Amino acid sequence: MDYADSERSFGKHLPSVLVVALLHVAVGYALVTGLARKVVEVIKSPLETKIIEEIKKVIPDQPPPPPPKLATPPPPFIPPPEVNIQVPIQAQQAPTITAVSPVKPPPGPPPVAAPKPADGPVLRKNVRPVGKVDPIFPRDAIKRGIEKGTVIAHVHIRPDGSVSDVKIASANPARVFDREVIRALMQWRFAPEPVGFIGEVEIEFKLTD
Repeated sequence: MDYADSERSFGKHLPSVLVVALLHVAVGYALVTGLARKVVEVIKSPLETKIIEEIKKVIPDQPPPPPPKLATPPPPFIPPPEVNIQVPIQAQQAPTITAVSPVKPPPGPPPVAAPKPADGPVLRKNVRPVGKVDPIFPRDAIKRGIEKGTVIAHVHIRPDGSVSDVKIASANPARVFDREVIRALMQWRFAPEPVGFIGEVEIEFKLTD
C-alpha cells in the first residue's frame, strides 16, 4: 500500500471522527440543558479573596512577684543586773482559834396593814334635795315655851334618790324637834346616783308671829 492509499483509509481517521462527534454531542447537551450558561456565570462571578490572619495566643498579664520579706533581726541580748534582795525572816506564830457565835439578823419592820375600806355609805355634807317637805314647828314646843331650836340629822339615801332612814345626830334642845324632823326628811327626794350615800342636813326651827 502506498502513502496515498494509507491516508485515505477510514480506520486511520475513525478515532478523530469519534472525538469530534462526542464534542459536538457534549456541546449540544450543554446548550440544551443550560449547563453552558451556568458554566459561563461561574466564570463571570468575581473571585473573593480573604486574608486570614494568624491568631496569636494572648498571654495574661501576671502580677509581679511580691518582694521578699526581710526578717527583723532579733534584739541584742542584755543580761539583767544582779540585785540582792534581803527577805526579812518572820517568826512563825501559832494560829489562834477564836470562837464566833452566830448573830441573828435584827427583825424587820412589822408589816403595815392595808387600810380597811370604810364600812357603809359615805357621809356627805350640804346635800341638796330635788324635792322636800318643810317641817312644822311642834305644838308641844310652843306649849313648853320653846321658840327656836336646831337639829342635825343624817339622811340615808338610796341609789334611786329616795330616803330609807333618818338618824338624829344632834339636837338643841334635845328630843323636842326630832319627830317632826324625821317625818319631814323621810319625804325628801334626791337625784339618783349609782351608789347610795348618807347626807347631813341641818334644820333650824324658829317660832314666828
